[in-house]
Amino acid sequence: MASRKEPSAPETDPVGRFEDAMTELEAIVEALERGDLRLEESLQRFERGVALARQCRGSLDAAELKVRNLLQADPEAGDDKS
Repeated sequence: MASRKEPSAPETDPVGRFEDAMTELEAIVEALERGDLRLEESLQRFERGVALARQCRGSLDAAELKVRNLLQADPEAGDDKS
């Protein structure tokens, strides 16, 4: 029986991908802060951390653009007036 992917699987869920990336990035930062890694491993983790930070920044930029587009489509949605 073939396995079926859930619609909320991280591969298809931008929020899930962002949260997974942040969790991994936090773990990398903690490992680097401990200072008990060899230089080569520290460099590898740092490189992975930079890639994750860029991924997260891209996700946040995309979310911000989506919000701006939604607000432009409905100008009253952004008003604070009641």
